[in-house]
Amino acid sequence: MEQFLDSLNTVISWYNEYVGGYLLLLFLVPAGVYFAIKFRFIHIRKFWHSFAILAGRYSKKGDEGDVNHFKALTTALSATVGTGNIVGVALAIHWGGPGAVFWMWVTGFFGMMLKMVECTLALKYRKFNSDGTVSGGPMYYMEIGLKEKLGKFAKVLAIIFAFAAIICSLGTGNMAQSNSMTDVLHASYDFPQWIAGLVITGFVLLIIVGGLKRIAEVTSRLVPFMAFIYFLAAMTVVFINIGDVLPAFYLILNDAFTGTAATGGFVGSAFILTLTMGVRRGLFSNEAGQGSAAMAHAAARTKHPIREGMVASVEPFIDTLFICTLTAIVIIMTGAWQSGVEGVGMTVVAFSTGLDQINIGFIAPHIISVGLLLFAFSTIIAWSYYGSRGAQYIFGEKAIKPYYYLYGLFVFFGSVWGLDLVWNFVDMVITFMTIPNLIAILLLAPVMKKELDNYFKHKNYREL
Repeated sequence: MEQFLDSLNTVISWYNEYVGGYLLLLFLVPAGVYFAIKFRFIHIRKFWHSFAILAGRYSKKGDEGDVNHFKALTTALSATVGTGNIVGVALAIHWGGPGAVFWMWVTGFFGMMLKMVECTLALKYRKFNSDGTVSGGPMYYMEIGLKEKLGKFAKVLAIIFAFAAIICSLGTGNMAQSNSMTDVLHASYDFPQWIAGLVITGFVLLIIVGGLKRIAEVTSRLVPFMAFIYFLAAMTVVFINIGDVLPAFYLILNDAFTGTAATGGFVGSAFILTLTMGVRRGLFSNEAGQGSAAMAHAAARTKHPIREGMVASVEPFIDTLFICTLTAIVIIMTGAWQSGVEGVGMTVVAFSTGLDQINIGFIAPHIISVGLLLFAFSTIIAWSYYGSRGAQYIFGEKAIKPYYYLYGLFVFFGSVWGLDLVWNFVDMVITFMTIPNLIAILLLAPVMKKELDNYFKHKNYREL
């Protein structure tokens, strides 16, 4: 079995290095730049309008949908604010150096525009089921929106995406999370990984059988709480080392285009590795362009698709430009990036080093452990919804429960498999969703423009 997993890891690594990585560089950021220029950076110009919508200022009782704007956002955020913010940032810096953080920022900035487009289209082409619930996402805007342009291939593209969503849910939102959870439990508390995996699997199955509304209830409570705790710890380290903040930013910007020379426990990286790791980890963290969040936002209660698109654009800002940046600054300013430690261990070293200056470094492993457990667990339960939408689209309602059992099985697999195999698998399956989705939203750019024009052409669009 071990030999098989090693061989599998070799094949997946080859794909990521020579195929998947270049496909992302070719499509992801350029697509974000294209939409940002085409729509005159509307994600920045109307930034505060997004928050007003999120606060419920324009919500009306008669609006159709399953959940309000806030719960749709927190469900999607719970899928993105996860190990990518703690482990993913550390891995990006470990392999790509501080400069990789800059490319995470680029991915997040233009990802705001990609999120707006894909989530607006998800609302535009969503459908209501016989029980009154909503189904939406890239599968539906591919099948319906691209029918005239692609004919029968529109349905084929939708099925490809839906199948990729199932596979990706088992990797991105599942195995990477459970692997990080059991890893930190074992490292911090010497808890056997297979036992932790069984416990996590049990809790996940208890929650996900309740469907989106239960997921939304759980995540709307977990996300603000876990974000606050992590923010408080990170800001404490930043204020303690306030004089090192600007040098940390300088290092990120200086190394973004040159790569990073070997220093301390860091092995060094070339520019292309810095760029690739930044884009990969940025995409893993905020999922912009991947199409996953569109499935959660499609259930929002609103009659104006662009409003939910505006709300969705806030996600990469919170996830990548804010939370990931905090993690990165703490890792760089404390020198933990040169420690030679990989993954969550690097983040633990950073917080321990920072908090040791006020003699509370001993609590750092507990803060990271609890934060990671909450981040990762909410991601697992949110991603179960995405995968179930893919299963429903291809096989119908009868496939949802069997999918949940399969999902639970992969929670356990991820908890006991090696770190490199899990993360290589994640990088591979992300491309299976992202490339078809980017093709679809680029083809549907005229529809997006029409939605924007129809909404913002009204002088009193806030009153619609």
